[in-house]
Amino acid sequence: MGNKKQEDVEIQDEQAKPKKSKGSKSKKEKLQAKCAEMEIELQEQKDKFLRLYAEFDNFKKRSVKEKMEFLKSASSDTLRVLLPVLDDFDRAKAAAEDGDNDEKFPEGVNLVYAKLYSLLEGKGLKPMESDGETFDPEVHEAVTNAPAPSEDMKGKVLHTVEKGYYLNDRILRHAKVVVGN
Repeated sequence: MGNKKQEDVEIQDEQAKPKKSKGSKSKKEKLQAKCAEMEIELQEQKDKFLRLYAEFDNFKKRSVKEKMEFLKSASSDTLRVLLPVLDDFDRAKAAAEDGDNDEKFPEGVNLVYAKLYSLLEGKGLKPMESDGETFDPEVHEAVTNAPAPSEDMKGKVLHTVEKGYYLNDRILRHAKVVVGN
């Protein structure tokens, strides 16, 4: 029986002693560290997702813009082929309107000329106005230089040899000009 009392006292002592939480504390700290690590990884993944989403959105916008530009300039090859016909029309009209020539520009041909120009303008084609303008190598192609009739005409376009054209505000063909020297 004495042994039993001694065992009871030892059990009470063990219960009265604060339990060592060394193992549980390190487990809790490990869980907190793992949780913080997971939150950081989650933030990194969110950041990667947002960047990828923004990059994809920019790609879509850029693709739409490129497609619109392509559609605007898709007809440039066809229009470029028609430009010599327009030049011939211009020369024929100018020759017929010249007072020295007996030839007339028939009204039917004049109507065809006007209709062709209006159709092409509807597709975005605009002729360049070059005569009297200051020479701009971005827009004009100098064919030759000629003596300027006055000081204020130096560096300006004296005569347009071949008209230049814009297609939707982009240069389709540079104007070939004579520049005052």
